[in-house]
Amino acid sequence: MMKQANPSTLFSLDPSRNYPVLVRGKGVYLYDDQGKQYLDAAAGIGVVAAGYGRKKIVTAMAAQALELPYVASNIFGNVPASRLAKRIARLMPSDITSIHFTSGGSEAVEAAIKICRQYFFDRDMPDKHILIARQTSYHGATLGALSATGYVGRRKKFLPLLLDWPHIPPAYCYRCPFDDTYPGCDLACAHALEKTILEVGAKKVMGFIAEPIVGAAGGALVPPPDYWPIIRDICNRHEVLLIADEVLTGFGRTGKPFALEHWNVAPDLVVMAKGISSGYAPLGAIGVSRSIRMFFESKQMPLDHIFTFAANPISTSAASAALDILEEESLVQNAAIIGEYMFQRLETLKKHAMVGDIRGLGLLAGIEFVRDRSMRTPFPHQAGISKLIGSIALKNGLVTYPGGGVADGTAGDILSLFPPLIFTHDHVDEMVKKLDATLNEVASIAT
Repeated sequence: MMKQANPSTLFSLDPSRNYPVLVRGKGVYLYDDQGKQYLDAAAGIGVVAAGYGRKKIVTAMAAQALELPYVASNIFGNVPASRLAKRIARLMPSDITSIHFTSGGSEAVEAAIKICRQYFFDRDMPDKHILIARQTSYHGATLGALSATGYVGRRKKFLPLLLDWPHIPPAYCYRCPFDDTYPGCDLACAHALEKTILEVGAKKVMGFIAEPIVGAAGGALVPPPDYWPIIRDICNRHEVLLIADEVLTGFGRTGKPFALEHWNVAPDLVVMAKGISSGYAPLGAIGVSRSIRMFFESKQMPLDHIFTFAANPISTSAASAALDILEEESLVQNAAIIGEYMFQRLETLKKHAMVGDIRGLGLLAGIEFVRDRSMRTPFPHQAGISKLIGSIALKNGLVTYPGGGVADGTAGDILSLFPPLIFTHDHVDEMVKKLDATLNEVASIAT
């Protein structure tokens, strides 16, 4: 086989695509090797909460690298990890008292599943092994996390490798899975959890995992106010652990330190990553409830699990510096204030006929696009509307996060926005202006 003249040695996610090559970032802007500037309205993928070019974080990482770059977490502890664990625990609901570190969100989900399983196994309840999740969800790329994921497009090529766990309908009022309307629906989407637990058998169900607000898989699906209290009650009654996936929604994204605080619900396990280190070093974590921690201690039973780079001192030092910025600059409060303004401005995009729904909370927003607004009819999958919008937005100097499949697993176009928490009113105005121009351009092509 003939080699290409100048083949790339990087096996990217799409080897057939020529990606713009970034060379630097500053604040909320990115710059490629051609000098083009981009407004990053996706913060990477909801990661770079404190923005680019933060010397405080880089300095902390460099100092720690000189002092101690690596620790084997099954042999030693380390000061940066212990310090960060205490700090995060103070941000958690009162029931969450311990923090276990990983290298990222998918690893955190895997570890949470293992904690959940071992907790019941060592309580002489070995039949509890099934995890329930939701359709229109994303929990990670590793096989356990992908088994929990309900996003059809992410799963379909790997189905033979995945565990056959049940998925219940999401809280998706714009396209109610039960063809009903809140509050007359009596939250059938929440009660579907209990129905599924009873169908499977409560003695077999170990946990339920869900994002408090569905992120990129659903385009910022915010549930009705009584959804999460009902879920918590169902889990309590059937001795099922509630795992909150706050990988995207944690560390201020929704205007609260963690999204479940909007509903005053305390989970048993909290999965977190992304904004924890603001993208300066790979890091994820699991918040563990007091009762689970006490059980492991009482049994003197170690968790049968390890990741090589768990509790890495450079990553945890980066996260501590990132949290300094989060607190010093009141970025959680900024997400709430600027988020409110962002949704006011996004509403102006409804002048475009293809904009069906705008939803979200804080600096987490989703725009759903439709062919017919009155009927909420999605564009056909083959039209590739969200990809087209994302690519034209990028051409126009705006980074967004397009997605699809929200209507039926295949059709249904969304655009997610999760900008850095340092966004200002001016940044919002610039983002909406670029979106407006992008949608005008898409309409001229697609209609």
